[in-house]
Amino acid sequence: MTELTRKEFYELADQCRERALELAQFDQSRVNRQQCRRFNLWLARLKTYDQLAPGVWDISAARPITRWDLMGAACVLWLVSLVLLRDQLGMAGNRILSFSVWGLVVLLYFLPESLYATTVELLEAKVLRVVEALEALLISQEMEVTEAVFFKIKENLNTARRELRQQIHLAHNH
Repeated sequence: MTELTRKEFYELADQCRERALELAQFDQSRVNRQQCRRFNLWLARLKTYDQLAPGVWDISAARPITRWDLMGAACVLWLVSLVLLRDQLGMAGNRILSFSVWGLVVLLYFLPESLYATTVELLEAKVLRVVEALEALLISQEMEVTEAVFFKIKENLNTARRELRQQIHLAHNH
């Protein structure tokens, strides 16, 4: 665990604002692999700070799984099972296997991505939890920042919170 300095604390608040504004540019109901990976790296760094550990420790990592990943895995599974079970199943068994896998692919296409992956909306909720953890640390006066820095950090966190809540609200209205 590392000690969170005032400079790093200020930068984290600024990063929250930047992430909130950046996430607003993407489709809320879809998975964005790059944003999930960036969040996972950022979260790993956040969890190394002693002061932030209680607030961010239970935030889970993002799952960058897209619909096409699942459909591709189903097709690969079908091909492997077709090759391995070709002789054991016979012609009727192979047809049943083929139809069931294609049914699975169609089902996977219509499943909401939020069931098996982290959508942009869920990423925003995770960033909002980080914002709340940073604000709790700021309010506790543990970081001992000057008044001007306090209000600048508070402004960055409020901007991030407003943007994140607005995007989450808009995602639920569609």
